[in-house]
Amino acid sequence: MQDLVKAVADMMEDEAMALTKKYVEQGVPPLQIIDAYKEALGIIGKRFEQCTYFVPELILAGEMMKTASEIIKPVMKGSQGDVEAPRIGRFLLGTVAGDIHDIGKDMVHMLMDINGFEVKDLGVDVPAQRFWDEYKDFQPDIIGMSGLLTLAFESMKEVADGLKEMGVRDKVKVIIGGGQMDEHACKYIGADAFVTDAVAGVNLCKKWVS
Repeated sequence: MQDLVKAVADMMEDEAMALTKKYVEQGVPPLQIIDAYKEALGIIGKRFEQCTYFVPELILAGEMMKTASEIIKPVMKGSQGDVEAPRIGRFLLGTVAGDIHDIGKDMVHMLMDINGFEVKDLGVDVPAQRFWDEYKDFQPDIIGMSGLLTLAFESMKEVADGLKEMGVRDKVKVIIGGGQMDEHACKYIGADAFVTDAVAGVNLCKKWVS
């Protein structure tokens, strides 16, 4: 399905959607189509890192992924007798207090959903208390915190420290994401891992729950 991979990676939205519909109508297994999108998103992520793609391309990639998921999801449900596939884990997600960036967060949401996670997205500028309260209600396996600004470090640390005080830090994995994240920030915040790539983050979370 390299024609679909190429269309998505090269930002040819109309062609990508036409190919997605064609493969669905031809009875191609939904997961195979999703794999093509995941491969394309990997290429897009690398181009972003290499500064050949920029934020507008990431936004368009997210829109294509969202549209494609709406085309594919009914087929996935239908192939399972209208029963949702069992979820592999619960993922609590949000952009932390003081930051309103949501492009990366939204991409992670879509990818985690497609890869079998039950996702609860708290949105942007989320205070630490909200993460703690939602942890109690949702009981996630993993908490994902997003932030593009360096001031997000303090908000993320507050969430992680609060989980320790609640006595649940050893029961939940914490992953942080954003362009400013590195090993030093990860250690300071007290997270289990950091990523600057949505696809890499999803792959790591899948390993954790397996």
